[in-house]
Amino acid sequence: MLQSRRGLLAAGLAVVVAGALATVSTLNASAESITDVPGPVVTTEPDASAEPDASAEPDAPDPDTTGAAPEAADPSAVPVAPGATPPDRLPWGGRPTRIRIGAPGASSNALRASGLGAAPADPGTVVQPRPRYGPKGRVGNRTFVRSETAGATAEGAAPPAPPGGSPAVNYFYNAGSQAAETDGYYATAIVGKPTLATSDYHTLAELALQSADGQQIVEVGWNVDRVVNGDDDPHLFVYHWVNRQPSCYNGCGFVQYSSTVTPGATLANGAAKRFGIQYYSGAWWIAYDSEWIGYFPETLWTGHGVSSFSQSGLIQTFGEVAAASATPCTGMGKGLLGLNLNAAMLSSVSFLNGPPVALNIWSSSNYYTVNALSGRTFRYGGPGAC
Repeated sequence: MLQSRRGLLAAGLAVVVAGALATVSTLNASAESITDVPGPVVTTEPDASAEPDASAEPDAPDPDTTGAAPEAADPSAVPVAPGATPPDRLPWGGRPTRIRIGAPGASSNALRASGLGAAPADPGTVVQPRPRYGPKGRVGNRTFVRSETAGATAEGAAPPAPPGGSPAVNYFYNAGSQAAETDGYYATAIVGKPTLATSDYHTLAELALQSADGQQIVEVGWNVDRVVNGDDDPHLFVYHWVNRQPSCYNGCGFVQYSSTVTPGATLANGAAKRFGIQYYSGAWWIAYDSEWIGYFPETLWTGHGVSSFSQSGLIQTFGEVAAASATPCTGMGKGLLGLNLNAAMLSSVSFLNGPPVALNIWSSSNYYTVNALSGRTFRYGGPGAC
């Protein structure tokens, strides 16, 4: 565990007991620009060896307007629902089995060396991470948020900028997008530990399931974010949006189900892991590796004027960097450009009760590039401008 996290988060929030209510703090866009995505990336046809190996391919699944941001529990107080029941099988068809976890505070490199899937946070950490303060980009159908400025939180103070950074947040993407009505989807992502510049906010990879109008969103993935997680390792995260309003990382209504892995857990650097989102019995369930982690109840949306959010209209799978500068020094993926055979990969995107997968694969910047290997798999990333 990095000792520097205690100094970095000296003003952090203490964990509150489960069920305690607090007003959601968000990073609001006081100056935002939405930019059309460039045309499809031109790539060469890869040979068979460029495709992911069979061990990384998921199994076929079994048949089987802006509004007010929602109020929610403190993100560090994730409720547990012992009576909730997820689907019998994971989105990729396998039966759930308990994830092998490391000791609290184990690093991402140690997890990889031991073949473990995750590790909880160090219980001896004095200052807790602050998931309510992390900025979050947004990708639409051929549009994306290029930049925004941090506004005041519900507590009346602007979210803290990283050391040496500024309140301005600049976003960069490598993405695969498709309009698709589905009951959910899943993909395999290589977990990375790219360099996060001292002045920047985060680097991440995620699956985002959205309503057709892009107003309602459920997300899962891994991120490197010192303010949210307290260190430089990759961590599991979940997130959601209601009426296009951001919430917070790893809480704000998320209901914990797994007894072994929670959002915010450290993940193994370099491991290829499955991530999934599936609607079932009134909730959007989140799957990671071999377990159901928990869910976002549909009432988070219907309780705020949304008639229904039980099916996707748009699928987005992408890498994202949030930087304080328009010339970021933060890496994306594994810090390697998309044409590099060792670059990070988002692969085997699969829909549940949806159309054939045919992603539109694109990049928002020359600092990070993408290489389409098929309509459902691409390599992506880069070192940034430095």
